[in-house]
This record gives sequence, structure tokens and C-alpha cells, in this order.
Amino acid sequence: MDVFEIIIALLLAGAGLTALSKRIGTPYPAMVALAGAGLALVPGTPTLVLDPELALTLFVAPVLLDAAFDASLRDLRANWRTVTGLAIGAVALTIVVVAGVARLLVPGMPWAVAVALGAIVAPPDAAAATAVLKQLRPPHRLLVILEGESLFNDASALLIYRLAVGAALAGALSPAGVIPQLLVVTVGSGVLGWVLSRVIIELIARIEDVAIAVVCQFCGTFAVWLLAERLHLSGILTVVVFAMVSARRAADLTPARVRIPAYAVWEFAVFVLNVLAFILVGFQLKGILGRIDSSTLTEYAGIAAAVCIATILARFAWVSGAAAVSRWWCRLAADGTVARRDTVGLSRRAAVVVAWCGMRGTVTLAAALALPTGGSDGHAFPYRDLILFTAFSVVLGTLVVQGMTLRPLINALELKDDGSVEREVLLARVETLRAALAVTAELPGEEMAGLLRRRYEVMLRRAEAELAGGGHASPGAAAGDGHAFNADATIARRATTAERQRLLALRADGTIGDAAFQRVEQELDLEELDLQQLAPIGEAGASR
Repeated sequence: MDVFEIIIALLLAGAGLTALSKRIGTPYPAMVALAGAGLALVPGTPTLVLDPELALTLFVAPVLLDAAFDASLRDLRANWRTVTGLAIGAVALTIVVVAGVARLLVPGMPWAVAVALGAIVAPPDAAAATAVLKQLRPPHRLLVILEGESLFNDASALLIYRLAVGAALAGALSPAGVIPQLLVVTVGSGVLGWVLSRVIIELIARIEDVAIAVVCQFCGTFAVWLLAERLHLSGILTVVVFAMVSARRAADLTPARVRIPAYAVWEFAVFVLNVLAFILVGFQLKGILGRIDSSTLTEYAGIAAAVCIATILARFAWVSGAAAVSRWWCRLAADGTVARRDTVGLSRRAAVVVAWCGMRGTVTLAAALALPTGGSDGHAFPYRDLILFTAFSVVLGTLVVQGMTLRPLINALELKDDGSVEREVLLARVETLRAALAVTAELPGEEMAGLLRRRYEVMLRRAEAELAGGGHASPGAAAGDGHAFNADATIARRATTAERQRLLALRADGTIGDAAFQRVEQELDLEELDLQQLAPIGEAGASR
């Protein structure tokens, strides 16, 4: 019970720290990371070791699906060079630099172990940065780049991580087999994610019960990950493709009465998993601190500080260099020297922000926790304690140093929202209302006003009937409404359906992005729930 009580108390503390972080403008993971570090120093707290095979599945799969589901394909295509450069180039450079630093400081560390450490700390977590950025309303493009990077840098880093861990445990790695293996994993994961999305989203769309639908969503997420892992593919790539394809289909197939509570449940689950990740690392740090003496702790702290500085500098080097090349290429295109004009470079101020948004988070913690502990088979991962200590220190250092200084940096650079999303939201509202008006165009103005008036009249009658009937409307209560209101309700539903179809078309042809789509979709969802009250009173009472 001690562990359970501590976790419940820390979840409550995490909620309080999140509320505090919103007030002072810092990422909530930074506050939770400090709490996790403090947990390792509290006397009497137990030591808890998580099953390594469970760590990545439990913490990464739902969090990654939640982020990928909201990703905008249009915006990612428009910024694919920058996103790809960060997801592949910045990750590769960080792995190389960190592995070199680790080998320099710990000469006895095998290269495979050093590369595994680099892959663990390489992928930044955009959730921490966007938690602050969304409050400050910077240019939307910065959010797109950071969120897009976080989807694909996890995949690139963890592919290398898996290869390095396998090489460290096996003692050898064949370079000739790496590239074909990466190609097979990448293509196979994409195909599997696409196929599973077509199957699972169709099955879930047939479920009318909200609770069952949400449970099936979570089970489907873990099933996608586990199946990919059993087939020796990338769980991350499979989940990303699965989520992005499912998002296009779910908007049309999932009813509002399921989507609204499902979003709330997913937001809660992602928050809890983030908090639990830091709690579990705090538990494991407790065991590490109990196994080492003061001199070893000092050595670990020095190595962790060097690795943390290396990760920050490597990202700055890549972002600054890539942004400078991109701006040079744009100037050439503007002068007509080159034919390609579709390259958009980051300004110097935007590049500084992107470089500084390199906070590490849940993926780094989960990858460190997933290292083999050496159970009954005795195959413990070399330098596991050092890597876990270093990984948490990098997460803590980047969240505290970078996360807590991000707001003043943005304010100093004066990067402001360009209003692109707001313009798309307004356009989507206009277009959807035009579609609804086209459906009701045959109604005169007086009849339209009467429709709205009767809408509230019938809702009032139903409420009064239920009150008089002890909570249930009698079938006879519908007699006063007649078939006229049935026709009104049908027209209103047709109008709402036309609005939703127009909104889907606007996203499909690239007129609006997913950020605007999701805001207007939420408005239509609330309208759809409201229209559910327009059923005849007798039918409503019977349906209950």
C-alpha cells in the first residue's frame, strides 16, 4: 500500500504543480520533474523497478497517438524540410556528440552503449515547449515545426536505440545489415499502421456506448504497438501512421457524443502517464543513490552535466546551421538564381526559439526505464545506473533551464502570432454556415424564426413533462408537438450535417489546417449534442 499511497499523493501534487505552472508560465513537466527528483531524496520512500518491456508501451504509445492524432498533414507538408532536418539531422548529430562525450568521460564504455545513451537523450519532447508557447501565441509555424519534429524524432532516435541496445547485449552489430533492416522496418511500419487504421476505426465507429468506445480506443492503441513489436517493426512509426490516418476517418465516422468525452479522457490519460513517468524514475533513482557512494555520485553528476550541455549545444549547432542554409537558399530563390521557390527559411529569432525548445521528456525517461535490468537471464545492460541517472538529469536540466526561461525569451524576441489560424477559423465558420443556409434556403425568414422558437419550446415541454412524471416523459406528451416539429428537427439535422461535410471538404483540399478544423469541429459537436434534444418527446422518453 505504501507505493499506491505515494502515487496517489503525487498525482494530486502533480495536479497542483500543473495549476501553479500555468500561473507562472512554465511547462508543467518541469515542475513534475523537480518533484520526481525530490522523491529520490525523501527518506523512507520505497524502491520500485518497472518491467523494462512495459515502459515504452505504457508511456509512449498513448502519448504519441494523442500527439499524432492532432497533427496537420497540410502544415507538415509545408514545413517538411525543417521537420525532417530536426527529426533526422538534429537527432543524428546529438547521438554522435553525446556518444563521443560519453566515451571521452568513460573510456571503458562500449560504443554501442554510448550510442544507446545518445539515442535516449536525443529526442526532444514538444509537449513541454508547446505548453508554454500556446499561452504566448507565437507564429503558428513554430508550433507546427516543434510538434511535427516530436512525432518523427522519437521514431528515428528509438530505431537507433533498439539497434544499439541489441548490439550492446549481443556484443556485435553488422553494419551491412543495418540499412536494409531500417528500410524494412520503416516501410513495414507505415503499411501496418495504414491497414490497422482502416480496420480499427471502422470497428470502433460501430460502438455506440461511450465508455466501451473509449476503452476500445485505448486497447486499440496498445494492440497496434504490441503487434508492430511482435513483427519486429517500429511501434512508434506504426502508431504515428495509425493515428494520422485514423484522424482523417474518425472525424466523419465518430459521433459527437463519443468524441467529446473521448478527448477529455485522452487528455487526462496523457497527463497521468507523464506524471507517473517522473514518479517511477524518482523511485528508481532512489535505488541508484543507495547503491553508489559519494565519489561515484560526484562522477555521475559530472558526466550528466557534460551530456546535458552536449545535447543543448548539438541542437543549437544544427538549428543555427540549417536555418542559415535555408535563409541563403530562400535569398537565391527570391533573386531568381534557382528555380525552386518553395523553401521557407526560419528567421534568426525563430531559429533561436526552435533551438531553445529542446526540452527532453517522457520518451527519454521511458527509453531509459526500458533498458534491461538483468533478471533471471542475467543480461543486465552495461552502465544502466549511469545511463538512467544521466537521462533523468538531462530531462531535469533541460526542463528547468530551458523550460523556465522560454517565456522571457519569447517576450524578449517579440515573436507574435501571425493570425493564420484565426483567419482559417473565421473562413471555416463562414463556409459551414453557408452550407447550412443552403439546406434551409427554401424556408422563409418567419419559418426559420419559428423553427428556432419551437426548438426551445419542445425542450421546455420535455423538461416540464419529465419533472411532472418523476424524471420520465410520458408518450402522450409528444402530442402537442405533432409532425411539424419533426420536420423542423429533420431540417436542423440536415443543416448540421451539411456544415460538417463542408468542414471536412475544407480540410481535405488544404483550405484550412487541423488546428482550425478541430476548433470548428468542436463547435459543431456541441451543436450536434444540442440537436439531439430535438427528438420528439415520446421518442426521447422511450430511448431513455
